[in-house]
Amino acid sequence: MELYDAMSSLRAVRRLRPDPIPDLVLRRVLTAATWAPTGGNMQPWRIVLVREGVRKQRLEDLYRPHWEAYLPGYAAKTASLSGDALAKSNRAIEAGNYLATHLHQAPAIAVFCFNPQIMTITDSDLTRPSVVGGGSLYPAVQNLLLACRNEGLGCVLTTLLCIEEDTVRELLELPDGWYTCAHVPIGYPVGGGYGAISRRSVDEMVFEDAWGDSLSC
Repeated sequence: MELYDAMSSLRAVRRLRPDPIPDLVLRRVLTAATWAPTGGNMQPWRIVLVREGVRKQRLEDLYRPHWEAYLPGYAAKTASLSGDALAKSNRAIEAGNYLATHLHQAPAIAVFCFNPQIMTITDSDLTRPSVVGGGSLYPAVQNLLLACRNEGLGCVLTTLLCIEEDTVRELLELPDGWYTCAHVPIGYPVGGGYGAISRRSVDEMVFEDAWGDSLSC
């Protein structure tokens, strides 16, 4: 695909068919992840690609209660919506419910893992939450998502399973020092899957020279 077309249609696809993904296709999207930049080119991440049925079912069993706990808060935030906005919110909830009960059917779940000991986390001593380390992790996730889009595969970045990190680490036999930062179910979409995305405009998101100053280009 043309890159801008891929980025502008990269929806979160939570309804995935159980149809197998050819190994060569999987290898291409995984290779795309390895091309992502990292601090010092250390590549402090790895993927555990979960395809075995028992492990996928166990991940679903861990994921579902946290999704169900998340729903009331999401519903409260969208209670004032109406019309198209409400319909869109309801579709998102339905898709989320589908994933929570069909995660085990996804042909593959890419679990992104990281080792902070080989990362330069320059904000680790600040009083705010540390986020800089993600700069060496999530570009690889985005590369994977875009590669999936190019291949016609559906996918979605999820993080709820990070709440169950100790159990997931044991399930996937992660070595000491390695932790989880993202879980990406991958499969061919049920229905169309992708389409136009809805985001704030660049004029709302980008300032020039100082916060609040309008972009001139």
